[in-house]
Amino acid sequence: MLDPNLFRNDLDAVIRGLASRGFEFDQETYHKLDSERRRVIQEAEVLKAERNRVSEEVAKLKRAKENADPLIAQQREVGDQLKALEAAEKQAETAFRDFLSILPNLPHESVPIGKDEHGNVETKRWGTPAVIEKPRDHVDLGTKLGILDLDRAAKMSGARFSVLKGLGAKLERALINFMADRQSAAGWSEVMTPYMVLPHSVYGVGQLPKFEEDLFKTKRGEDTLYLISTAEVPVTNLYREEILPEEQLPVRHCAFSPCFRSEAGSYGKDTKGIIRQHQFHKVELVAFTTPQLAEAEHEHLTACAEAILEALGLPYRRMLLCTGDMGFSSRKTYDLEVWLPSQNTYREISSCSWFGDFQARRANIRFRPKDGKPQFLHTLNGSGLAVGRTWVALLENGQQPDGSIKIPQALVPYLGTDTIR
Repeated sequence: MLDPNLFRNDLDAVIRGLASRGFEFDQETYHKLDSERRRVIQEAEVLKAERNRVSEEVAKLKRAKENADPLIAQQREVGDQLKALEAAEKQAETAFRDFLSILPNLPHESVPIGKDEHGNVETKRWGTPAVIEKPRDHVDLGTKLGILDLDRAAKMSGARFSVLKGLGAKLERALINFMADRQSAAGWSEVMTPYMVLPHSVYGVGQLPKFEEDLFKTKRGEDTLYLISTAEVPVTNLYREEILPEEQLPVRHCAFSPCFRSEAGSYGKDTKGIIRQHQFHKVELVAFTTPQLAEAEHEHLTACAEAILEALGLPYRRMLLCTGDMGFSSRKTYDLEVWLPSQNTYREISSCSWFGDFQARRANIRFRPKDGKPQFLHTLNGSGLAVGRTWVALLENGQQPDGSIKIPQALVPYLGTDTIR
């Protein structure tokens, strides 16, 4: 959520920032809600001052043992008026907050202006894609090796699900352990969190109310529980409504979790194989830090995700996303894209985002400077990595002429073999 002070200090800059993201700011509604909120707050302050004045007068009369009944009646009347006004104030605050909740984050000054992915900028490229004559895709490779079964998955659950078998299942598990071990060794404290969360947790990271249709949910008594779309949701909310000491920052966590997404609006995209599924695994990196250290933390987090790709020998590139292609809550995002021989292109395998204080305001996560009042901290996260897409990249980049898959040396201790046949 954006800082309300931004609107008062430089509304034009906010409007320009939102416009660069393709969002048209409703000035009329904003001014109406803000004016009503200010009016109610001011009236409440006047009444509170009047209540205090009358209370002091009543106390004086009682000390003097004089009749205070008329003032006591007035005190009750002011109290009733204030009670009604406080209800109106709460309603006005809720309406104003609801309006702010649908506004995306403002882009960092280093983010390029653009309408869509064509405006993204490549900032780094690592590794040289192997030359493979007539490369086969992961579906063909996995099916013929007997490690991937999409037909039986569809029989059980419908489209966008998969069954991994034998070394295919073990490869998925090996990747999870490899990624979690590497990130833990790099200083990311591992956590395991619930896979279902309450609405306020989803709201805290910016997925509600805008992305309701993308989420799976269920009921537990009177509570609605959402299945997490990423471990970012529960890990970010670990510190919801808390104040962390500055000397504790940065706090860095890694977390493995299944992820559940309805993929609303993605029909027709990546329908073949396991690149875009309703259920998949991911090892997530989530960081909490001060505003002063956040930009450097973004580079560090991204480098930790890149280190996994480099350890596995997978060619990739880093893309700086433009304003029109960033996620709703993001201030700045790097996408890491891995090379897929069958598509002769790079495909996203990780998004590493810096959110500024956008999520912290929604979840009320603050830090206390050594000498100062509590203030909102900055949150960041990134995939370290998406396990299923790494599985795909390993098959396609490691394919041999005989249809076998060569396994990177770093993964051999986890898988127990250097080849899948």
